[in-house]
Amino acid sequence: MEANANHLPNGEAAAAAVLDSPTNPMVTPLLTDLYQYTMAYAYWKGGKHNDRAVFDLYFRRNPFGGEYTIFAGLEECIKFIANFKMNEGEISFIRQSLSGSCEDGFFDYLRELDCSEVEAYAIPEGSVVFPKVPLMRIEGPVAVVQLLETPLLNLVNFASLVATNAARHRFVAGKSKMLLEFGLRRAQGPDGAITASKYCYIGGFDATSNVAAGRLFGIPLRGTHSHAFVSSFMSPDEIIEKSLKSADGSTICEDFVSLVQTWLNKIKAVQWSKSSNGDTNHSELTAFTSYALAFPDNFLALVDTYDVMRSGIPNFCAVALALNDLGYKAGGIRLDSGDLAYLSSEARKFFQSIEKEFCIPGFGKTNITASNDLNEETLDALNKQGHEVDSYGIGTYLVTCYSQAALGCVFKLVEINGEPRIKLSEDVSKVSIPCKKRSYRLYGKEGYPLVDIMTRENEPIPKVGERILCRHPFNESKRAFVVPQKVDDLLKCYWPGTSGKPRVELPSLNETRERCINQLEQMRPDHMRRLNPTPYKVSVSAKLYDFIHFLWLNEAPVGELQ
Repeated sequence: MEANANHLPNGEAAAAAVLDSPTNPMVTPLLTDLYQYTMAYAYWKGGKHNDRAVFDLYFRRNPFGGEYTIFAGLEECIKFIANFKMNEGEISFIRQSLSGSCEDGFFDYLRELDCSEVEAYAIPEGSVVFPKVPLMRIEGPVAVVQLLETPLLNLVNFASLVATNAARHRFVAGKSKMLLEFGLRRAQGPDGAITASKYCYIGGFDATSNVAAGRLFGIPLRGTHSHAFVSSFMSPDEIIEKSLKSADGSTICEDFVSLVQTWLNKIKAVQWSKSSNGDTNHSELTAFTSYALAFPDNFLALVDTYDVMRSGIPNFCAVALALNDLGYKAGGIRLDSGDLAYLSSEARKFFQSIEKEFCIPGFGKTNITASNDLNEETLDALNKQGHEVDSYGIGTYLVTCYSQAALGCVFKLVEINGEPRIKLSEDVSKVSIPCKKRSYRLYGKEGYPLVDIMTRENEPIPKVGERILCRHPFNESKRAFVVPQKVDDLLKCYWPGTSGKPRVELPSLNETRERCINQLEQMRPDHMRRLNPTPYKVSVSAKLYDFIHFLWLNEAPVGELQ
């Protein structure tokens, strides 16, 4: 779905200032690098602080060896911009942190500073994005826009990285599997955990174990019990209240514990049961029974505390069948160790045998959840081995983005007072693309995106059916004509300041998630594959190409051979 296209009139800054503050209260004007304030003072001292600047926020390489990225963190950025204001305590701390030679007038300037003169344009959050194309374009007085640089990078870098990681896990797992984010205890601190839960949901996960994230963002919650719960029980005598009302409330089973034991005896009596020649673990059975009495309508058991096939599965089935007698349907099992492909397949066979033996419709399809340090590689391996897992609980490798530490977004000046600027480097990948730009996505006949193209702001908008020359920004020989069947203008105005321009309303979390899922489905499969994906083309117009190289030659010093 498109980002919510309801444009809000913004004649007054107050109309936009009703946006909530950022989720994390630590996101304040002080969440920045010291040199942003030293530069702000130098701008102010030199009378340049109100020079009109344009900065691009973008990244240079896709993460995880892939060829796409999910843009996330925009909502938090716009909330930060909308609420940017320094209080007296913050100004006092900046005064202490800067040189004693700084003039008082600078701190008066900080006291009045806000983002009313700032304009923020961005690609809608949840979009599939690519290197070099600006995710955000920030325009405004150079001093205040520099003060925005570090917090904006902080809010976008990890959010986009973890959303992309989640999307990659979803791609490998497949659309039909339920993905549960279980990373809270392994995440890098409370903020890392909350951030990961939110953006994993955007990236395609279905639920989280993180209760705080569930409350903050409305993400569905999932969770049952741990090995500690199972091993904390010793004997059925520990269950005091044994009665359980039926699902429809019409009857009461006075001794649910005995009903469970009756079903376990029936299971052990059949020849195919691996528990037929021995006892299951009684403390495990007690734990399962106790949990079912507490949550009869949501009974999901962790079955690998002792022995999955000889104890966990038969004990689960006994409790599940007792619940079935009372009109409840068990939620399923979780496997947290061992050979997940083998154990899930064996568990499925056991459930199917139960269904056939005792005529319990649907029991063979009982949900099987797997956890235990899963990542992209293990999901891929399970697919190749064959398995019967319905849901995955994924934590450490997901929320820590174990295979890549950072996305590497940058924030580069591209124009000052209407004059384009360029950042040069011996490493061509670090050369910036100058001037205020517009970005478009061009689609082919099959409906797939073909190429993203950047143009100078005053160039004509690409038209459907009209041939366009797309050039690599730096490689002269890489060029192609494209006749687009559809053209998307990528940058939308999310914060107009006092410019009077209409702004796009921030979408809900679920709308952003839906956008992400839809955008991924639109991508050509070869761009998405895990191994050797085809690079997506990012280009510039012929006019922008010529201007880049004109400015490059104009700014680069000419050497002299001795």
